[in-house]
Amino acid sequence: MRLNCDLGESYGSWTMGLDAEVMPHIHQANVACGFHGGDPVTIRKTLRLAAAHGVSVGAHPAYPDLVGFGRRSMALSRDELVATLLYQVAALDGMAASEKVQLDYVKPHGALYNDMMADSEVRAGVLEAIACYHRPLQLMLLATPNADAHRAEAAAAGVAGLLFEAFADRCYDDSGALLSRRKPGAVHSRERTLEQVRQLISEGTVTSVSGERLPLAADTLCVHGDNIEGVRAIEAIRAIVDEA
Repeated sequence: MRLNCDLGESYGSWTMGLDAEVMPHIHQANVACGFHGGDPVTIRKTLRLAAAHGVSVGAHPAYPDLVGFGRRSMALSRDELVATLLYQVAALDGMAASEKVQLDYVKPHGALYNDMMADSEVRAGVLEAIACYHRPLQLMLLATPNADAHRAEAAAAGVAGLLFEAFADRCYDDSGALLSRRKPGAVHSRERTLEQVRQLISEGTVTSVSGERLPLAADTLCVHGDNIEGVRAIEAIRAIVDEA
């Protein structure tokens, strides 16, 4: 099991996250591409941090919504969505290559990630963008009970592979989707987060909001390092992963 974290999201004088503190404890860095967060200087610093710690790098593209931090859905046409993704991925890939860092995968951000999981048309656009890139890249998406169907979609689109992720600190509904943040208990306490990590690693399941045990075949766990408490939680999660 690997740990991934959204990084490089600071912009100008606005700071988001504790990237330098987080990077030593993760395996995969999802680097913002400038459309929801991240500016050229921040992106370059983040790529250099990843290289220094031997961390795999993925592009973290979003809807063009810098003001809303990419958390608002946008009604893009299929062509607009594909071009928007290619633009962001290519920009990050070029900067990464200049730092002798290889870009390995793509993980959409925020509303685009949620829309991709809920809407097959959006997901098809994301798959098309990755499939038509000039070299193979994997797509990171939510691990759900529909993993086999998602694998079939990716294979039909010509995508090199999928990375399924689970969320260490989020509660799941009975369908295997993340419980809306608007609902009570959507984000776990530190104690419950560590319990969920242990359960995912030992059993390959999570316990849903109603108490059901759901099978989730996850390759990677998403963690968040927005504050020092989050960094401490990542350290504890990494210890559990390393002991497994």
